[in-house]
Amino acid sequence: MRFNSAAISVLIAAGLFVFPQPVETAPVYTIEQAVAVAQAHNPDILIARKRVQGARGSWIEARAGFLPSVSSSGLYDKRQTQSETTLRQEDYNAILKLEQNLYTGGAVRSQVAIGQLNIDKANYELQEIINRVTMEVRIAFNELLLNRAKVRVREDSVHVLEEELNSRQQSFGAGIVGKLNVQRAEVALANERPELFNAQTQLRNSYLRLGDLFGFDARHGEDRPASFGVAGELTYQSNHADLNDCLARADANRAAIKARQKDIEIEDKQYILDRSAMRPQIRAFSGYEIYSERDPAVGQEFNYGGVVGINATWNIFDGFATKGRMQATRARREAALEALAAARRSVASEVRSAFFDLQQAERVLETETQNVQTADEALEMAKSNFGAGLGTQLDILQAAADVTRTRTTKLSAIYLHNVALARLAHACGTRAEALDFKNVNNEKHSGTQAADIAKPPEKLGQR
Repeated sequence: MRFNSAAISVLIAAGLFVFPQPVETAPVYTIEQAVAVAQAHNPDILIARKRVQGARGSWIEARAGFLPSVSSSGLYDKRQTQSETTLRQEDYNAILKLEQNLYTGGAVRSQVAIGQLNIDKANYELQEIINRVTMEVRIAFNELLLNRAKVRVREDSVHVLEEELNSRQQSFGAGIVGKLNVQRAEVALANERPELFNAQTQLRNSYLRLGDLFGFDARHGEDRPASFGVAGELTYQSNHADLNDCLARADANRAAIKARQKDIEIEDKQYILDRSAMRPQIRAFSGYEIYSERDPAVGQEFNYGGVVGINATWNIFDGFATKGRMQATRARREAALEALAAARRSVASEVRSAFFDLQQAERVLETETQNVQTADEALEMAKSNFGAGLGTQLDILQAAADVTRTRTTKLSAIYLHNVALARLAHACGTRAEALDFKNVNNEKHSGTQAADIAKPPEKLGQR
């Protein structure tokens, strides 16, 4: 026993005895968790947060004009040679001074106001970026769910066609069907496999896009280039929104509009700041000074004492420099007004575009829901006709392809509906749940999962 314990100790010390390590599993995110991860790690959001911090630093700098400043200065010099004189060769001076602005013509107050407005503007720009990233994450998440569902549809379709090919090969071996039936089954299977490969590639690209929004690095040499998974299925919730209400919400809530409004206020304060250069600047100071007296006839060399006074400056004429700055500020303010009007038009256009896309997705979904049922019935009829000798195998294969096509089309329609909903929420500057949607007469499809509507029959003869 002592030998075994010693041997184990040696193996552990040599690194030869390895204990099993726990396997690290990749995190799986729901759509709300994905939004939270992006808001915490997305590079655009992180950069915008740093800009807010920079704006706060500029405000602190501007606020310093209201507070007293303390400074010190000193001078010492000694002349190597000088002409015949009774003055001393050495000269020195040191002062500790406290200064306070008494009147700046509104400059300090304007600088502080501009600093605060820049903070507000940076926060609005941060909120706009957060809303945009949230929209992009929701779109990318739904795209991933769509492509994952498409992969399942194509895999099921390939499986069904493989079963059909095996069935025809067995029937051909028994002499029931001819070679043509086998070849048609082979062609149908060969045509479906590239669609499966394309769906798998689109799924990998969806992982990459979502990972970019998360700020994650892609893995190398793996089938799934991501260090995370997603939970849930592509779902559809029938909703209806009022266009006028959405336009009003967008005009009141959209951060991009509020940021342009802050630009106008900043230029108003900048005009006051420019105008302050035409007014006097008055500062009071007090301090303690140590200085030398070079002339011995005046008194002793070393002197010290307190000082107090007022320092005033007034630029009588600066070559119209202040006038030029004020003219430039007025031009920037007029440009800011135009930018605000353009932002309002752009936001209204975004709202209308997303609203129309939402309406189109509703209509496509209503059509495709009935179309899926029709395709299922057509497949059943083709199978019955073939069994009764009234149809061909080509009719069955075509009907099966129609089933897959209609189901993938409905998947795409659900995706487009969710995308339009995310775009409309972003355009309104709010969450989709806060848009006061009213359910229309589609409650029977409410909450339907894509997995339920997109799964093809297990066999060509089943509905």
